[in-house]
Amino acid sequence: QVQLKESGGGLVQTGDSLRLSCTASGRTSTSYAMGWIRQAPGKERNFVAAISAFGTKSDYADSVKGRFTISRDGAKNTVYLQMNSLKVEDTAVYYCAADSRADRIRSLSFGYWGQGTQVTVSS
Repeated sequence: QVQLKESGGGLVQTGDSLRLSCTASGRTSTSYAMGWIRQAPGKERNFVAAISAFGTKSDYADSVKGRFTISRDGAKNTVYLQMNSLKVEDTAVYYCAADSRADRIRSLSFGYWGQGTQVTVSS
């Protein structure tokens, strides 16, 4: 089992930046791809970004490409999502996700996820 804990959400204004963190605990001796998904009120979950187990490959949704950057620190079992040029439409609960395969994060069929952290972008 893997436990994921997100942090770093908050209320910001359009154009601001925010960095989310997600720390994994539990069975972290196995390498997992990690990533982020989000869900806005009344809408379905959407893939945001994913990074491979050793951080060599990353994948982004078109809506965040060029604005968001995913990275990870293997020693800390932590993945980050640097969000720049935030827009009102980025407002959502952001969930950290993990799976043995990164493509399962994009397809929203991942095995582990956290409680989520709220990101609100005001105009």
